[in-house]
Amino acid sequence: MALASLRYIMTGKNRLILQRVYGKVVSRPYSNSNQPEKTALYDFHVKNNGKIVNFAGYLLPVQYSEMSIVASHLHTRKHASLFDVSHMLQTYIRGKDSIECFETLCPADIKNLKPHSGTLTVFTTDKGTIYDDLIVTKISSNCLYVVSNAAMKKQDIEIMQNAISSFKSKGKDVTAEFLSLSERSLLAVQGPTAVNSIQNLVPTQDLQNLFFMTTVESELAGVKGCRITRCGYTGEDGIEISVPSDRACEIAETVLNTGDKTTKLAGLGARDSLRLEAGLCLYGTDIDRTTTPIEAGLSWLIAKRRRIETNYPGADIINQQLKGQISTRRVGFRMTTSGPAARYGVDICINGEKIGRVTSGCPSPSIGANIGMGYVLEEHKKPGTEIQLKIRDKLYPGIIEKMPFVKTGYYLGAKGK
Repeated sequence: MALASLRYIMTGKNRLILQRVYGKVVSRPYSNSNQPEKTALYDFHVKNNGKIVNFAGYLLPVQYSEMSIVASHLHTRKHASLFDVSHMLQTYIRGKDSIECFETLCPADIKNLKPHSGTLTVFTTDKGTIYDDLIVTKISSNCLYVVSNAAMKKQDIEIMQNAISSFKSKGKDVTAEFLSLSERSLLAVQGPTAVNSIQNLVPTQDLQNLFFMTTVESELAGVKGCRITRCGYTGEDGIEISVPSDRACEIAETVLNTGDKTTKLAGLGARDSLRLEAGLCLYGTDIDRTTTPIEAGLSWLIAKRRRIETNYPGADIINQQLKGQISTRRVGFRMTTSGPAARYGVDICINGEKIGRVTSGCPSPSIGANIGMGYVLEEHKKPGTEIQLKIRDKLYPGIIEKMPFVKTGYYLGAKGK
């Protein structure tokens, strides 16, 4: 099975449509600049024959000439791949009231996180829907490290700034530092061999003591001040490394040439199919301002303490949905015959009657079948439910399946195995 190449089409003044002929259509807004921005690794990507595209206003590689998207995907599952994710927004929130301030924006229990540990969360609207998804890490009781989506940078900065301004007007102690591309870059090394390949570059830390969603600041490859977080967007074990931008290329080169040299460069194409196999949402397609965390199957993001306190945007609406007042739900599905993949916007049907729509879909390199996710009426969410995907007026059979489609490899320590 082979995946078709990616096709990128510009439509409208400020929109980029990324059309994956083997999957979905992703719509992304541009950054504030009229010109797409370059990460610190741009010249490195070009030198290594990366196929550069404009994604969310950033020039990034969709793949490299050395490997097809399928080969890169499978390499990540077996070994490890290096992704440039420097386009993501990195932020530090500091001050003795930083946690209290940030908890007014999201339903996470940051207060009770252990130092140097983090969680996935969402910024919610007053209607209980999702402004953005992000990872917040509690460095200490007065410092948070936040990584959020590139396409939502302007919005997320405004959300955090407004909350901080409100707190400061009441005499509270909280500030924000939004890191620019020229200051910090973000590299993701993902795959079962990722951590072992990096260990020799981190002489002062035992990375086996770094569990999923925990972080440490350390020297890496002779570069001080690198933040290493055990997380990622592929479903595999791995790390994300925040590094000084002026050393990013040097670190990337070192990572690729360390140990047995099995770590390879990978781009947006493989990153997307990997995250779909892992059942992970893409903001702007699978979740957005029209969906709530409960509809998205992310009820676990609503911390027990926050359900009781109801002191974040949309809490009352979300609590009602937690009690069962919900009409649609995100589900995963697998198509059970050969044919085209169900793309974004395809109708999900039962007996020819529409019950929902697809938000993400592509052929799965690991499974060898077309997979996807979408929203269906609540009464049809049960795994095993037989469905039909209406593609170009033809119905293709499928079945609702529990996600993730591929078992995740997150490192939870001995107790988590």
